[in-house]
Amino acid sequence: MVGAGVVGTTTAFELTLDGHQVTVFERRSTVAEEASFASGAIVAAGWTAPWRQPERSLRWPWTSRPGGMQLHGLPSLGEWGWLSRWRKAGLGERQAEQHRQIHQLVRYSQERLLSLTESQSLEHDRSEGMLVLLRSAREAEQARPALQQMKDLGIGFREHDATQARAMEPALNAETPLHGAVELMGEAVANCREFALSIRAEAQRLGCEFEFNTAVESIESRGANAIDLRLKASGSAPSQLAHTPDSPQRFDAVVVCAGVHSVALLQSLGLRLPLQGVQAHSLSAAIREPLDAPLSAVFDTRHGVSIARLGQRIRVAGGNDFGGTPGQASKDTLRRLYGVLADWFPGAVRLAGPRGSVQEWQGLQATLPDGPPVLGASRVPGVWLNIGHGAAGWSMACGSARALADRLAGRDADIAITGCSPQRFGL
Repeated sequence: MVGAGVVGTTTAFELTLDGHQVTVFERRSTVAEEASFASGAIVAAGWTAPWRQPERSLRWPWTSRPGGMQLHGLPSLGEWGWLSRWRKAGLGERQAEQHRQIHQLVRYSQERLLSLTESQSLEHDRSEGMLVLLRSAREAEQARPALQQMKDLGIGFREHDATQARAMEPALNAETPLHGAVELMGEAVANCREFALSIRAEAQRLGCEFEFNTAVESIESRGANAIDLRLKASGSAPSQLAHTPDSPQRFDAVVVCAGVHSVALLQSLGLRLPLQGVQAHSLSAAIREPLDAPLSAVFDTRHGVSIARLGQRIRVAGGNDFGGTPGQASKDTLRRLYGVLADWFPGAVRLAGPRGSVQEWQGLQATLPDGPPVLGASRVPGVWLNIGHGAAGWSMACGSARALADRLAGRDADIAITGCSPQRFGL
């Protein structure tokens, strides 16, 4: 396997659980070090719904209009092509079908996460219930198609007026206008990195091997049950790698879960994946006063920002930034996260002083133009894919892993994943 983010680590566990001998190669020194490190904590089925219409718009950093994809710099010709496909995929019935697939996968993943947490006695911060906040009557009207989608799929929710919503989350700022809210049911918040560390330990207990500080330079197909991986030591820590790029390791199959780094690996196999890295941001800070903090999680539909409680910390996440400098956070997006937090829970976290500490994070989320990930066998024998979950990587991780393990074993998955087929991109 290639990649030990939360998707890769959970896939490794599921495959090992099924009796496969699994080795995971990861260029970092441990699991969940990149896009999974401080991503949004939301796993509630329904939070990915198109709460605002039109959803797929482009905007420049200097505009004040919220939502859509924020452009940083002038896109290249190839990037304009991807953005055009992304916008077209958000139109009409195509968009509705894509959201149905995403909803189904997130709900299945939510159920699988709960099952694993209980069966394996995993320790990670988690809570139930989430409020989708609607600031105005117009936002409530825009949310109607999303509610109908969830109703059609049997995803549980309840509608509340402002008074009921404030009773459920008493710390909501009384001075911020609130028209109403939608309550998403079941497990809603979970700590992605804590889960990844716990599921890694369970995978190792079952016999899975992790090779950290080891980059996969190329994947080469030598026919059925013969996949060669060329490896190279990476990172500052010493690698346990005993092979050189001239001496590849051979496996029966490979599962690629390497996020944005998957594109180059697959290209050498003739698999052209239309994937782009879209930057997301988060803030994590210690709670100053528990009575001023959320009990679970809220999602601000106007700004596309979630606020979740993780034990004694709060995680604020959002942003959809295209073309930013890798490793460099967007000041505009961070300002918006701070602003949404102040709107709803002013004074909830320690922002300064000797006990104040805010972790500002940005990461590249591997995003496909139409929304759902690619999940399953590619047209190259022995090469399997679990990539492109976009902003919902953590929300889909457990379900994607189980579905892929079932398909690799020749079984039907518990849910339909035709909308995630790699063949839709000719892979």
